[in-house]
Amino acid sequence: MESVALLLILVVMIMLGAPVGFMMILIPVVYILITDAAPMILIPSQMFQAIDSVPLTAIPFFMLTGELMTSATITDRLVDLSQRIIGRMRGSMAQANVLVSMFFAGMNGSVVADTATVGSLLVPGMKKAGYPPEFAAAITAVSSTIGGIIPPSIMMIVLANAGGISVGALFAGGIIPGLMIGGLLMVINYIIARRNNFERSDIPFSLKGIAVAGYKSSFALLIPAVLVGSVVFGIAGVVEAGALTATIALFVGLFIYRTITWDNCQSAFVRAFRNSAMVFIIIAASGPFSWLLTSLGAIGQLEEWLLGYTYNPLLFALVLVLFICLLGMVMDSAANIIVVGPVLVDVMVKAGYADVQAALVVVVGFLIGSVTPPVGVAFFTAGAIAEVRLEKVAIAMLPYLAALFVLLFILIVVPEFTMFLPRVLGFSG
Repeated sequence: MESVALLLILVVMIMLGAPVGFMMILIPVVYILITDAAPMILIPSQMFQAIDSVPLTAIPFFMLTGELMTSATITDRLVDLSQRIIGRMRGSMAQANVLVSMFFAGMNGSVVADTATVGSLLVPGMKKAGYPPEFAAAITAVSSTIGGIIPPSIMMIVLANAGGISVGALFAGGIIPGLMIGGLLMVINYIIARRNNFERSDIPFSLKGIAVAGYKSSFALLIPAVLVGSVVFGIAGVVEAGALTATIALFVGLFIYRTITWDNCQSAFVRAFRNSAMVFIIIAASGPFSWLLTSLGAIGQLEEWLLGYTYNPLLFALVLVLFICLLGMVMDSAANIIVVGPVLVDVMVKAGYADVQAALVVVVGFLIGSVTPPVGVAFFTAGAIAEVRLEKVAIAMLPYLAALFVLLFILIVVPEFTMFLPRVLGFSG
């Protein structure tokens, strides 16, 4: 009961707007002060242990790469390339929104960055083209989930570090699910666009046009190829690859495209530092909070409850999807992945799933949660960009969210979607 009460307090405070990291530290502190269950030095000790890991230092490099790409107006080139590929398909701007997110995902690894960058570029144009603002916000938010699934992925690094799983294996395994999500969103877009008679682009499909736009974007597309390829094929570690791609992004912006100035370069470093600090605060806060949940027996009770459904694989998959969906509705995705993610991975491994598949299911599930009302941060971001009431955005997101959770169920029951590439590349038998 104590653990349930503490979780309820955390959820309520988060929904009221309290900082996630602050509350995850405050609750264990208050508990220790009231019960004297442990010396207070445990709090900073657990916080340090949570971030005392070399792979986590790759996160600032990924953040910096994404910020430099935006400062170098590389995202604009990706928008042009996406529109050329889509051509005059019905609902072309909505389709380009998804495609840009798929390209941008390989350069940043952050759902929030994807939402803010792609949304600021495409949502105003979508509104001018006659799209309802709630639809523009919904597809921008939902497509941003791809940013944390197609590698590189910050949350994959965090979960791999917590569970002792190969980052390269997770990167390889995330490619097919990321492409599947992108394809699924584009199918739903097409159905909705046909039903509502949304616009067609004035830009016709042309192989020559695609080739020209591809050439202009070639240096931008080189970055995810270098980053993912070097990690997946074991050429470099995730930290070295992150540093290398950030350097390439800076070089491309300064000397190839010549669109980065000292001012926006400085701003990119500041934004990357701030966003990285936010992630590290939550990771550090997860240390004492996880200790508290373990001490109260909440972790063991959760494992026992979920393992009780393993007698029926389909029922276990359904319960797991519903549990992830519920947590995504009431807690921040980063906190979910950091605190609950390792527990769910351990449960799935005990149930007979490969650790790579389990980790990918957890990452995909909780990243979908990042756009799930009422606390999804990407949900709020997209709504603010489109300047529309959040309840309208929530209604517009329903068909997408339903389809994504069905896909999550499929990823659990059909392991080939997550395990094919890791096995081919020698990460798993």
